[in-house]
Amino acid sequence: MTFITEYGFYYWKVMPFGLKNVGATYQRMVNNILKEQIRRNMEIYVDDMLVKSRAMNDHPSNLRESLERLKECRL
Repeated sequence: MTFITEYGFYYWKVMPFGLKNVGATYQRMVNNILKEQIRRNMEIYVDDMLVKSRAMNDHPSNLRESLERLKECRL
């Protein structure tokens, strides 16, 4: 959403919560970004993300994979 006035352009730099479809839009975006990991080593519910591992030794690499993906997408 952009507002254009005689003083310039104004737009959101982050997604504003409180607008009608923001929650669904955010959920769709996160699901798309992390689709390779969902159910394999990550579960997501709205803004809660859980990194999971079958073995304790696998957890650091699963966590690293998740954090790197979020960083790539600037989240």
